[in-house]
Amino acid sequence: MTEAEHRSGFACFVGRPNAGKSTLTNALVGSKIAITSSKPQTTRHAIRGIVHRDDAQLIIVDTPGLHRPRTLLGERLNDLVQATWSEVDVVGFCVPADEKIGPGDRFIAAELSKIARRTPVLGIVTKTDLVGKEQVAKQLLELQDVMDFADLIPVSAVEQYQVDTLADLLVARLPEGPELYPDGELTDEPEQTLVAELIREAALEGVRDELPHSIAVTIEEMFPREGRDDLIDVYAHLYVERTSQRGIVLGHKGSRLKEVGAKARKQIEALLGSKVYLDLHVKVAKDWQRDPKQLRKLGF
Repeated sequence: MTEAEHRSGFACFVGRPNAGKSTLTNALVGSKIAITSSKPQTTRHAIRGIVHRDDAQLIIVDTPGLHRPRTLLGERLNDLVQATWSEVDVVGFCVPADEKIGPGDRFIAAELSKIARRTPVLGIVTKTDLVGKEQVAKQLLELQDVMDFADLIPVSAVEQYQVDTLADLLVARLPEGPELYPDGELTDEPEQTLVAELIREAALEGVRDELPHSIAVTIEEMFPREGRDDLIDVYAHLYVERTSQRGIVLGHKGSRLKEVGAKARKQIEALLGSKVYLDLHVKVAKDWQRDPKQLRKLGF
């Protein structure tokens, strides 16, 4: 194959929070790099997944869900989304098959139509495994009316339905060019960022609805233990905004935090391919989402 026939470039998925963007990214990349959760606004960093094919290299930028912001964190997340859109070669707009197309979707479509002239936008109906064929067809027709898409496709990341076809549609819209990342790399995120995200995901599972936006994780230290080449020590802080939230995350006599630690450790060991000792502490950073200094400190 000549170099000219090889395509490489960037794609990103956008949509309301919880539209299935991260799950789709993981399905395309074939590995868990974007954290997934039933909680909205789980993704906070533009984590890139890299799809390696013989004919192409597709780099997926996974953005936070776009929403009408209520806090400084919300505004920063939205800025991040729009900065990402302006830099990619193709955009996938995700709408779940099992939810009505609403004002939130139309708000995003209106923003997207500003870039649609220079960047192709694909309409993607996600989570088709949750509904019948008729509902999928209905959703495709409704989505068609929202804006002028370069193409429309229904997918199910869970059942791998049309995931490869979607990859073909995205690749077809990439410029010709050589590989941008070494073969075998799945993400360009530093390991510490991924480890922090896995801890945050474990903490989000099962906490009450008022918590998701209030959890941030920092990795204080991460290094191989002296004299052992099979063990990595990870020291992490889990931040919440109020003392009452700290109690929720800790659970009765620390039981909840123990569960979080056990779950996160399993995922981190799979990611790093090594045994891990995980030291977790819960700290209160009062109203960190509204404080520029604390946002900086926590990496936003």
